[in-house]
Amino acid sequence: MEEHHKFLESLFRAEYGKIIAVLTNRFGPSKIESIEDCVQDALLKAMKIWGYKNVPDNPTAWLLRVAGNNLIDQFRRDKKMEYGKDDYIKEKGIHPQEIYLKSTITDSQLKMIFACCHPSLSAEYQIILSLKLIGGFGNSEIAQALIKKEEAVAKSYTRAKKQLKATVSTLDIPLEMGLRSRLNIVLKVIYLMFSEGYAASSGDIAIKKDICLEAIRLARLLEVNKYCDLPEVHALVALMCFHTSRFEARTDINGELVDMEHQDRKKYDKNLINIGVRYLERATTPPISPSTYHLEAAVSYNHCRAKTFGETDWKSILHLYDLQMQTQFSPIVQLNRVVPYYMVHGAEAGLKELRDYETSSYFIDSVLYYAIKAEILVRLEDNKGAKTALENAIGHTKNKVEKRHLLKKLRNNSSSII
Repeated sequence: MEEHHKFLESLFRAEYGKIIAVLTNRFGPSKIESIEDCVQDALLKAMKIWGYKNVPDNPTAWLLRVAGNNLIDQFRRDKKMEYGKDDYIKEKGIHPQEIYLKSTITDSQLKMIFACCHPSLSAEYQIILSLKLIGGFGNSEIAQALIKKEEAVAKSYTRAKKQLKATVSTLDIPLEMGLRSRLNIVLKVIYLMFSEGYAASSGDIAIKKDICLEAIRLARLLEVNKYCDLPEVHALVALMCFHTSRFEARTDINGELVDMEHQDRKKYDKNLINIGVRYLERATTPPISPSTYHLEAAVSYNHCRAKTFGETDWKSILHLYDLQMQTQFSPIVQLNRVVPYYMVHGAEAGLKELRDYETSSYFIDSVLYYAIKAEILVRLEDNKGAKTALENAIGHTKNKVEKRHLLKKLRNNSSSII
């Protein structure tokens, strides 16, 4: 029963963005609150029915039909619509089955992505709207991604929706220049979606593979438009393929985390690695100035191609992080760079580098910061310091699997988290 519940949870997250997009495309962004309410009601109804019966062959169509009917019923009750469902469909020139077509869903999602990333909205609003309406993220997940408080995210989302309704009357894919101007934020949204799936910030599973696969699917949707068929898009797909290729090795049969050093590399998905390589080749042909996605993809590929942990080319990885720091500095890149830095220059040098960051407000609540610090201190045989760092990491994580992983390290008084 628990497995079935997890399956439904995964399915609902995947379907949420599709249904929101299709209904918003048909009824308009001005109805976004009503659309959200009706989709939530449809999901609750599905949970009750599908919890005891088999899931229908086409769950998207079922949810769309229920949510759409609820929406039109609500409009009629509010006297906003003086006619029935069929009249509305005829007025819009929509065939009743058309809204269930894969092509219609794809088209609606692309339009929704670019609507959420409208240039009149602030970058923060664009990201919050996208993660909510396209990714189906909760406030806590968005807060983790943006390093904000949940309450602040909730307030920002309310303001962002109000601004979206005032700015966007219909969903459309912008023309070439308008489309390209929004692409960077669209890619960032997809990247943040993937990151949450790759290392879940909360909950009782370590990896939300469904989110990662949805992020890859959305990135590949962009290729449909010739103006989005660009190197940075290909590089992001490559990066996500390389990361996803290691999923089976990142957890054991019980779903517990396995450090990179101890992963069985025979479990790496060769097919996904090869797909990633092809996308990376497309991203670098002809040679261009690399984006942050190019550099991260190259880092991930270095890990994938190393036959053993000991054969990892840490010097190349450090060089890639140095380039990334120059291309697009961020605290998380700065922190991730510490790992190859101490692998190349030694634990003492790594600890000195890490201590330079202690005053940053970003690292105060960072699980990864304390985990890396613990690993370095273990290598320096400072078990007392490592214990304190691990306790700090445990205190800051909201993910149950990660907490068990850190507690195990605390009991063993050893650390190897990369």
